[in-house]
Amino acid sequence: MIRPEAIPLALYIHIPWCERKCPYCDFNSHAPRGSEPIPEQQYIDALLRDLEHELPLVWGRRISSIFIGGGTPSLFSADGIARLLQGIRALLPVTSNAEISLEANPGSADAGRFRAYREAGINRLSLGVQSFDDGHLQTLGRIHNSEQAQQAVHLAAAAGFERINLDLMFGLPGQTPEQAAQDLATALALDHALQLGHLSWYQLTLEPNTLFHRQRPVLPADDHIAAMQAQGIQQLEQAGLQRYEISAYSRPGQRCRHNLNYWEFGDYIGIGAGAHGKISSHDGIQRRWRHRHPRQYMQQALAGQPLSGEQVLAREDLRLEFMMNALRLRDGVAMTLFTERTRLSSDSLQAALGEAYRHGWLEQNPERLQPTAAGLLWLNDLLELFVPE
Repeated sequence: MIRPEAIPLALYIHIPWCERKCPYCDFNSHAPRGSEPIPEQQYIDALLRDLEHELPLVWGRRISSIFIGGGTPSLFSADGIARLLQGIRALLPVTSNAEISLEANPGSADAGRFRAYREAGINRLSLGVQSFDDGHLQTLGRIHNSEQAQQAVHLAAAAGFERINLDLMFGLPGQTPEQAAQDLATALALDHALQLGHLSWYQLTLEPNTLFHRQRPVLPADDHIAAMQAQGIQQLEQAGLQRYEISAYSRPGQRCRHNLNYWEFGDYIGIGAGAHGKISSHDGIQRRWRHRHPRQYMQQALAGQPLSGEQVLAREDLRLEFMMNALRLRDGVAMTLFTERTRLSSDSLQAALGEAYRHGWLEQNPERLQPTAAGLLWLNDLLELFVPE
């Protein structure tokens, strides 16, 4: 039997609007039509009604982190974010040291807005930079340029944010290894000057249901992408940012606690259009998801029916579900966490572990589930070993 009270609980909030849909983006995001205003107040009402709907599942538990993602959450006013956070605290206890993150677009940054978010209760800012090369930013459909991106980082630091993440991609259309290295060099110079502490650095992939998937751009050759990755990992670690997850690098004490909760198979409530959640109970683990379209979501959530679907995970699926998260971590997790979070015996892993050891994809440590460098590189192949037969 799972003990939900022993499992950390986080809250994810999805704000689906953005100024312009990027051609690579497969998130549930929507650009407003013409001059149509974003229904900020109505959407916040729906979010709080949605959260209220979840309360019976999490009685007695405390929120340890909040992540407001999108879309572009920084399109919402600071007053709206403050009202949202106040409403959350009225419904659920939030730990005094909770990490509260907000995603922001460098193209709509200003000092007053960042200070207001800080005063509203946001203590970690994630800036969607993606590149510092103007040509690549234009190809990616971003609304900011390199100068604006760098200015946004300085404004965030000046506003008092001590925890700032930069999102950066490599393997962009037409990108050379030298250009990828220059992007990282710019980011690392900002990190050094402003003590940002965290960088998310990941490869561009062409996801279904995106413009790039329908009209495929020419991406760098595989050997160039491999060179970018090897060179970039070296740059980051030489600069003092340690890789702790496949695409996340941080200085000591700056790891993203909200994302760590995902990777350690913790619980999370997901509210907002298209949001997903995972909640453990004495009866098992349940995944729940919301209506995707913002207007339908608001109508249904305000009527007390925010869910589009729900599913209790089958026991035979729990092994793979756990590994898909835990094996993203460079240091892995304790073997005991597998049993604590899934209530499955570690005996169920032995055949797959034997194969993983034979391939050199896992460290041969019976007390930890920890990928080797090769295991991180060939993660999809490693995960295949845990697929139910």
